[in-house]
Order: sequence, then C-alpha cells, then structure tokens
Amino acid sequence: MTFPYEPRRHQTEIMELIASAVSSGRHCIIESGTGTGKTVCSLVGALPHAKDSGRKVIYLTRTKSQQRQVILELRRMSETSDIYGLALQGRSPSTCPMMAENGELSSGTSEEMSRLCGKLKKKGAGEMCGCRFYQGILESDPEELADKLSEGMPDPEEMQRRCIDMGVCPYEASKILVPRADVVAVPYVFLVNPNVRRRLLDWMNIDIRDAVVIVDEAHNLPDYLRESMTAEYTLHSIDLVEKEAAAYHDPEVASGVSVKDVAIALRKAFGEAAVEYLKGDDGLIPYGFLQECLMSELHMPSTKLRVMCKNLVELGETIREERQERLKLPRSYIGSMGSFLDFWLSCDEECYVRLINDGENPSFEAYCMDPYDAAEPFRDCHSSIHMSGTLEPLDEYCDELGLDRAVTHSFPSPFDPANLLTLYVEDVTTRHRDLQIDPENITRIREHAVRLVNGAGRNSAVFFPSYDMMERFFSDGMAEDVEGEVFFERRGMSQAELMESVTSFRASSGGVLFAVTGGRVSEGVDFPGQDLELAVIIGLPYSRPCFKKEALIRYCDHRFGNGWEHAVKTPMVRKMRQARGRLIRSETDRGVAVVLDSRAPQVTGFGAIPVIDPLPVTNSFFEGDSDPVRIDGRLSY
Repeated sequence: MTFPYEPRRHQTEIMELIASAVSSGRHCIIESGTGTGKTVCSLVGALPHAKDSGRKVIYLTRTKSQQRQVILELRRMSETSDIYGLALQGRSPSTCPMMAENGELSSGTSEEMSRLCGKLKKKGAGEMCGCRFYQGILESDPEELADKLSEGMPDPEEMQRRCIDMGVCPYEASKILVPRADVVAVPYVFLVNPNVRRRLLDWMNIDIRDAVVIVDEAHNLPDYLRESMTAEYTLHSIDLVEKEAAAYHDPEVASGVSVKDVAIALRKAFGEAAVEYLKGDDGLIPYGFLQECLMSELHMPSTKLRVMCKNLVELGETIREERQERLKLPRSYIGSMGSFLDFWLSCDEECYVRLINDGENPSFEAYCMDPYDAAEPFRDCHSSIHMSGTLEPLDEYCDELGLDRAVTHSFPSPFDPANLLTLYVEDVTTRHRDLQIDPENITRIREHAVRLVNGAGRNSAVFFPSYDMMERFFSDGMAEDVEGEVFFERRGMSQAELMESVTSFRASSGGVLFAVTGGRVSEGVDFPGQDLELAVIIGLPYSRPCFKKEALIRYCDHRFGNGWEHAVKTPMVRKMRQARGRLIRSETDRGVAVVLDSRAPQVTGFGAIPVIDPLPVTNSFFEGDSDPVRIDGRLSY
C-alpha cells in the first residue's frame, strides 16, 4: 500500500514495525513524537495484511476531529489504493436529527435514545414509522443509498449534512455503510462497552479475533478503562428518585419498604459517611458501611437487601417501558439507584475502592483501580496498535493492560529539536508546603507569567496545574494585567464553547489563552504556525493528594512495585509533555516553553534549562540575533 507523502525520518521504520506486528498477530506499542504522522503510518502499516486476510481495522479516537483526520488520511491513500473508511458516532442529537428537534429528547443518553429509536422505528401494517428520517431509510434502495453516501468518503459532519439533505437518518445510514468499510473510526466506547462492541462487530460481520485495533492517543486508554468500570451516585439524584416515586405512588420494593424508604435510608447514609469518613475532598468508606446502614435503616438482612436492589432495577425497567410507550425518554431514576446499589454491593473488594466525594453535589463512588478486565477486547483482537507522543514507560503500559504479545519502540520527532526551547525558573514553585511557607511564591509566579506574555507579544498559552489554581490567580487580577486579548478554557465548558474560544485565540495577534495542564486544550488541540509560540506552564500538575489517589498508589505498589511512579509521576510527566507538544506541529514551527517551578528537573526527559530571566532568552530565541551564555549553568544574556 502506497504511502501518500514523501516519508519523513522514522516513518518507514514505524510502518514496517506495525506491518510486522499485524502480520504476526502481535500488539505494537509505540511512542512517537510530533510529526511522525501516527495516523497515516498506523493505517499504511496495518491495512495491507488486514485486507489480504479478510480482517477489518477498528480505529479508536477520543474526538470527532481525530475521526476526521482518519478520514482525510484514508482519502489520500484511496487515490492509489482500493480502500474505504467510515467514521461512526453513537446516538446523539448530531446523529439523530428527529430527536435533536425535541428539547426533552435531545438531552437523552445514547442508551435512552437507542431504546426510544427502537419504538419509533416500529410500524403496523400499511403505517408509516414514527420517525420520518428512518422512513426515508425504508423508502430508499440500500445499494443506491450506500453509493450516494459513500461518494468522496465523507467525514462525520459531511455525512450528517448529506443524510439530512437526503431525508435519511445519519445513524441508520452509517450502519448500511459499515460492511463496505476497510476501516471504521469510532469513539473508544464502541470497543470498551460490551453491548456496543457486540453491535459494532455484528454490523462489521466479524469476530473480535478478526479485528485489527488502532488506539489513537493511547496514553488516555488506561484511565478511560478505569472510568468505564467505575460507578458513581450523587446526593442530588435522591431528590429525583423521590419525585419519581411520588409520581408512581411510591411502590413497595420489599415487604413494608417503599422506594421513598430506600431513598431516605440512602440519604442518611450520605450524612453518616460525610461525618465519619470525609476528610478534605474525599474519604475511604469501609467495605460493609453502606450495606450495614441500609440493613439497619430498612430492618432487613443482607439477602433481602440484594433482592430489594433487584426489585428496584426491575421497577425502573417497567417505568422505562411505560415512558417509551408514551414516546418519552425511557429514563428511570429509581432503576438507576437500584443498579448503583447492586453494583456497589457486588463489586470486587480487591480491585475497587469505595469513596465519598465532597463538593456541591456529594457522591458515593466505587472506583476501579485496575483496567485489566476492561482491556479484554484489546487482548482478544488479532492485533492492536497503541500510539501516542507521550506513552513512556512502554513496559508499564503493556503490564497494565495485560498485553503480553507486544513489541515496543520509541521514535523521536523528526522535527529539528533546535526549534523548541524549554526553560525553567528556580525562584518559584507550586508545591503545597512551599506555598504555605512562602506565600509570595504566588506573586512571583504571576509577575513572571505576566511579564513573559506581555514582553514576548506573541500568541501565548498559560497552563495552570488545576482549575482551582487558575481561579486563585484570576481572583488576584492576573487577567487584567495581561495586555493582549484574553481567552479561557473554563471549568464545565461545552465542546462548542471551548472551540469558539480556541478559534478566536488562533485568529488573534498577541492573544493569551488560559488553560489547564491535562485539560482539553493541552491534550488534543493543534496550534500550527504562529497560532501558539509561547507556553507558560505554571507548576507541575501533580494530582492533588486524596484518598482515591492513595488507594491507587497502594494498589499499583502491590501489582507493579512502583505505585507512586505509576499512579502519580508518570501521569504528571505525560501532562507536561502534552502541554509543551502544542507548540511544535510542523517542520517550520518554533516555540518556547517556560516552566514556572523549580521542580522542573523532576519531569523525566523534559530537558528544561534553568534561566535567570526567561524573557530576554525567549525574545532572543525568536529574533535569532544572539546566543545566550551560561552563568553557573543557567542561561542569561
């Protein structure tokens, strides 16, 4: 299969490594720097064997923009090769135009929309179905429709517009195209969720053993797998349960016990857990605490408690079916409470930790510390390719997911390393105890950051270690001291709001984007050329000490023998490298990263150079008019 570009350094090696792994049915774990063309290299490496052996490629992404990139690369490859790719999205307002028109229905989850869709698709003899877009599918010739929709290999947005213009459902139309596809680009959930995975493999008409799986931005996968196995239930959800119970005349779910009785008992358990175990942001709850609270309040033994939970689940299912018949979202808060309690009482004590979390809406959480079980499809597939610019240590990644048939390799970026300068200053830190001893640290950090972005006058990003730290600086008036136009990545922003802010920042001259290290901007947004030239990284983004993190450290100590490195330091290093990686996206990009923390040498492989004053070094780098000198190992002029 022809590579559609002039190969850069290392690209041929990457493709050969992937091709060898796929042909031998092994897993391939690769860290490759910016510019190695991970998307196109993985496709060119994997597709020849997949096509020759009748296998299909499942390309996993986190965002629609990453799916679009897959389609763009496949278009280029299709100019010289017979290949076709398709990007699939789950049910949502973007793939279900009928539900997007209804304010209540558009708020549904993918599962709720799927159930309601099943109801709307049904019709009696001689009747139209309940969705005009699905009716459009029924009235179309499948082959003719597939020919029209596949023309030009549309990306997700183009597919949606094309389907709506033709009066057909984008989700159902995509299913018709799946059997044609050599590559199907899907969100992680399509492979991780067992029910969704079964449907996807059925549409593709393959077994998991016939799939070649490519994982984009694979450094996100272990945490995603943990979250997929984690269950959380909020205090405010109890209000919704009580409201729903009243609407259905508060039915019994055990002898002498009504839904409202269970809600009252659970609310009391929240209160007792907060008093006894909450320390700061969270607290560890003993294994039998919630079970004993409910047994005591509801006057029942453990066996009846389990039966009661199942009755709550069944009652919820009855409510969902009743709402579905009325063409309402098939949602039940009672059923969700039952499912959570059943999960909480049955999840493995060895791999799970039970927590109470503080905040405006406190929650109980059964947190999964081990992604191994959720990684099963990645072990069962014919071959999997895991790629990221920040995946080291590779052996640790393999161990965590149980990938024992793996080849691993790290490739540097092909771009000139002289185009990136990384500095750090030594008179500041965000280490918690140092902030307490020397509160002027915050003032000095603020002065460094403001002086840098104002003095450089280039599009700059200021990355904070957390939203709380960002808000602390904002409350001190930092944004008002910045001379350029200011843009934000705010807590709780929708994706549309975030991209609007990013787009405006890119179009600015000398603008400043305030964001969070490890947030959406630092993890997945490209800033080519002069869109971003200076990154000011405030502090090291170590996770805040909490009981959840301590439990994960202990678990990793037990399993890998390096709990702190595995659970704390490695994620911190990846976040730092991802944030700095926003600067260099092409051969001609040049950028400066300045770390405002004396602990920068702790960032393995970061290569930050100590500097007396970062501003003149930064400006001289961009102007190229003189070289810095070292004074006691520090850069200066």
